[in-house]
Amino acid sequence: MNESILGGGWLAVIVIIVVLMFGGRLFGGDAGRTEAAINAAVNNQSTQNGIRDVLLSSANNNYETAQLVTQQTMTLMEQNNANQINVLQGFNAMNLANANAFAEIRQQMAALGYQMQSCCCEIKTQMLQNRLDEAERRNVVLDGQISNYNQTQTLLGTLGRWVANPPVAEAAAAAY
Repeated sequence: MNESILGGGWLAVIVIIVVLMFGGRLFGGDAGRTEAAINAAVNNQSTQNGIRDVLLSSANNNYETAQLVTQQTMTLMEQNNANQINVLQGFNAMNLANANAFAEIRQQMAALGYQMQSCCCEIKTQMLQNRLDEAERRNVVLDGQISNYNQTQTLLGTLGRWVANPPVAEAAAAAY
């Protein structure tokens, strides 16, 4: 045998062989009891080794499961982050479109206000022009009437010089 068995001591090997050969009678014990104790110890050691193997296997399985859960969680978190970024980009695009639309509406409203102001000024100007035109037309008519009156007065004055006006009493008597 080589020296690595049982810590490398030949003495320990020999003691074990002697104990096994004589069944523990050298130490004053019953060989059956010693053998039962050795079997119980070996069985206990086997049970402990089995439990340790089960626990080690369970720990390995738990570790692998934890690694899978971690990987899946990270994948889901990355997908969630990507989805949130897409949603935010969509909202940003929508906000930008709304802002541009409102800016266009404001420009159109300003242009409409200017057009309305211009239209009102044009209407006021046209109304004033109509009044001015009407006043000028009236002035022309009045000028014509004044001219006619003056001409009538001139004609009557000229006729009155040629024809004497009858006295009022004679005119009254002639009327009856």
